[in-house]
Amino acid sequence: MTRMSMVQALNNALDLMMAENDKVFLLGEDIGRMGGDFGVTRGLFDKYGAERVRDTPLSEAAIIGTAVGAAMVGMRPVPEIMFADFLGTCYDQIVNNAAKMHYMFDGQFKAPIVIRTAAGGGFGGGPHHSQSVEGWFMNVPGLVIVGPATPHDAKGLLIASIENDNPILFLEHKALYRLKGEVPPEKYSVPLRRAAVVRPGSDVTVVAAMKMTHEALAAAEELTAEGISVEVVDLRTLRPWDQATVLESVAKTGRAIVANESPKMGGLAAEVSATIAEEVFAKLKAPVQRVCGLDTPIPFSVPLEKIILPGKDDIKTAVRAVMDY
Repeated sequence: MTRMSMVQALNNALDLMMAENDKVFLLGEDIGRMGGDFGVTRGLFDKYGAERVRDTPLSEAAIIGTAVGAAMVGMRPVPEIMFADFLGTCYDQIVNNAAKMHYMFDGQFKAPIVIRTAAGGGFGGGPHHSQSVEGWFMNVPGLVIVGPATPHDAKGLLIASIENDNPILFLEHKALYRLKGEVPPEKYSVPLRRAAVVRPGSDVTVVAAMKMTHEALAAAEELTAEGISVEVVDLRTLRPWDQATVLESVAKTGRAIVANESPKMGGLAAEVSATIAEEVFAKLKAPVQRVCGLDTPIPFSVPLEKIILPGKDDIKTAVRAVMDY
């Protein structure tokens, strides 16, 4: 095992896959000599050259449009959209082209594209550089959404995504880029569509992803002092999410919290909590609670941003509420 940051783990995954398969290539703004805005592609331009690490114009629509065309003729593009907020400018290429490709052409064409992008707030980036965008895409058949919480999972999930034949939106939370963890140096994959029980417990289940997984783990640790045993489930794949693991956990504990950084309405937490209520209602000892960001654009002000975004204290409050039933 090697200790790596999430940035290093992602870079290592890209390096391994590019070395193994010459159909894998990268494209995006400033990903070449600069190595990307967050350093994920650093060193790959010098190793693989401008043909396979392609700097593009400042046009997200051109980046994803190019990726869709390349995928249709057998390539496996890994485009980078610098900030997830900018996915709005290439929404049509993702939703109406890539996600529908296999269906519309009855499998004659496919779109094995992995769209890497930096998501999430907490650093004072303001309303156009801080959003959690998974809710924008939850209603899109044909699209897979992945959100790793650790360097180990980031590398394994990225490898699995590049090898997958579906279009994949790969969300990298900016607050986790410098997080370090133990990562095998060799190639391995973490299965898509499979959640992980990252902390066992018996009283309440907290379902989370990306940064909120760490907030849930911190809350669970502190709640042990109150005699509350919290099980934490990290979704890892957000669409289609692992219902079996989540429902098994909730059926065991009888209480559920769903934590997601984006606003409540129409998002991941709404989908997961509704499914829990539909499928294991008879097992519930309390209503399902959601812990989400407030329904407002994210401000530049860091003190205000801390109010907008959910954290461990919000999860602790929700856990105490369901324990009181």
